[in-house]
Amino acid sequence: MTTPRLQVTDARKEFPGVVALDGVSLTLAPGEVLAIVGENGAGKSTLMKIVAGVYQADAGEVVLDGQPAHFASPGAAAAAGVILIHQELNLAENLTVIDNLFLGREVTVGGGLRVLNRRAMAERGKELLTRVGLPVDRAFAKVESLPPGEKQLVEIARALGTDVRILIMDEPTSSLTQRETETLYEVIAGLKAANVSVLYISHRLAEVKQCADRVIVLRDGRNAGELAKADITHDNMVRLMVGRDLKQFYPKTHKTAADAPAVLTVRNLLYRGGPDIPASFEVRAGEILGMAGLVGAGRTELSEAVFGVRHVVEGEILLNGQPLQVRSPADAIAAGVLLVPEDRRLHGLVLPQSVGFNLSLPNLAQISTPFGVARAQEAELHRTWIDRLRVKTPSAAQPVGLLSGGNQQKVVYGKWLARGPKVLILDEPTRGVDVGAKAEIYALIDDLVGKGVAVWMITSDMEELLGMSDRVVVMHEGKVAGELHGVLTEEAVMRLATGGTAT
Repeated sequence: MTTPRLQVTDARKEFPGVVALDGVSLTLAPGEVLAIVGENGAGKSTLMKIVAGVYQADAGEVVLDGQPAHFASPGAAAAAGVILIHQELNLAENLTVIDNLFLGREVTVGGGLRVLNRRAMAERGKELLTRVGLPVDRAFAKVESLPPGEKQLVEIARALGTDVRILIMDEPTSSLTQRETETLYEVIAGLKAANVSVLYISHRLAEVKQCADRVIVLRDGRNAGELAKADITHDNMVRLMVGRDLKQFYPKTHKTAADAPAVLTVRNLLYRGGPDIPASFEVRAGEILGMAGLVGAGRTELSEAVFGVRHVVEGEILLNGQPLQVRSPADAIAAGVLLVPEDRRLHGLVLPQSVGFNLSLPNLAQISTPFGVARAQEAELHRTWIDRLRVKTPSAAQPVGLLSGGNQQKVVYGKWLARGPKVLILDEPTRGVDVGAKAEIYALIDDLVGKGVAVWMITSDMEELLGMSDRVVVMHEGKVAGELHGVLTEEAVMRLATGGTAT
C-alpha cells in the first residue's frame, strides 16, 4: 500500500471565541489533486495554513510521507516541500517579475560578495513563465504594472520554481480568464505526472469537477463529507457544503422590457492610457449587462474611465439621456453611478477600520448635521445594511479586514446600496466568495434589477456570466468585439473574446 503524501488527523484550532476546526481529518496521495470546498468560515483556509506552517494546530496530528510534521513557520514547511499560494497575493509590487520569482532564493555567482547571477535567473524565470502561459516579455516588468490575473500566474510560477511535494492553491483562478484557467489545468496535470500532490481550494465548482480526483467538504469547521471522482457534481458538492439544495442558483425573476430605456450610454469613449479604439455600449433600466473578455481586453479600465478613475479624452457618457461629466469618482458617485471594484481589499474597503466606518464613509452627507455625524442615524444605517445583507459580524465595530471574503464583499455592496444607485458597476462581483454567499449576492442583484437599477457586470466566471446576464458585450484587445443576446453560449463568448465572430 502506498504511503499517503499527507495525513491530517483530528485537527483542532481555536481562536478567541471561535472554533475554526473541530476534529478535521484528511489524506492526500502522491500525485493526487484533492479539492477542499466549503462556505466561507468552514475552516478551509485555517486547515491549509496548519498544513503550511502558518498556524499550529491546538490538537491533532500532521504526517508528511509517513513522518510526523511540526512546521513552526511557512519557511520550515517550504523547506520540506509544502508550498501555499495564498488567495490574497503575496508579491513585492515594486520589484520585477524575475525578482519576485527568486525572492529569498536568489541565484548567485561564486565569491564572498554573493553577486546575483541575473542571466541564470532570467533563463530559469522565462521557463517558469512559459510553463504558466505568461509571455516571456513580462519577465522584467514591474509586478505593479500587471493585471490581477497575470499577478496570480506569477505566484504560481514562483511556487513551481521550488522543490515542491505538496502545492496548496487557495482560489488560484479567482483572477484568471478561461484561457488562463485552461493553462492552469495543464500545469496541474504536469504536477500530477511529476508525483506532486495538490490541495486545491476553490468556490468555482465547475473547475473543481474539472481537475479534482477527490473532494473533501468542510462545514462549520468539521468534515461534512467526501466525494470520489465519479460522484463530483455541482449538486452533490452544494448539498454537502450548505446542508440543503440550492434550487435556483442563478435567480432571474426580473423581466427586462425589450424597449427599456438606456440608463447609461457610452459613446465613442477614449481614455488616457487606453487603446485608440473608441468604445460604445449601453446599459438599460432593469437589466444585467454582462461584459466578458480575456485579461488585458480592457474591461476594468473601461469601467474605471466611466467611474472617473481614468481621464476621458474623447467621447461622451450619458445618464438617462443627459450628458454626464465625470472628472473624478466623486462626480460619478454624486450622479448615482457606483463601482464595486475587482479588488475589494485594495480599492473597496478600508481594512483596518470597522464595518460601520466602511458603511458610513460614502454616506456621511445623509447622516450628518451641521454639528457632526448624527450617531443615532448612523447606527440605524449600520443596522439596516448589516441585517438586510446578512453580514456575519459580531458588531458594526468589528474591523472589516477580519471578516470572511463573502462578508467583506457584502459590506462593499452595502455602502453603495445605501446611496440608492442608478447604475451599479460590478467588477468580478463574487471573486473569492463561497457558494452560499454567491447565491445571496445573485439574489440581491436580481432584486436590484427588478427595481429598475441598471447593472453592468464584468466577470471572468463563465457560469456567472451566462447564468445572470440579460445581454453580453464582449471585449477583445480594448475594443467592443460584439454583443450577444437571447440564448447565450460559452462558445459564442469565447469566439468574440479571441477575435472571431459570434457565429
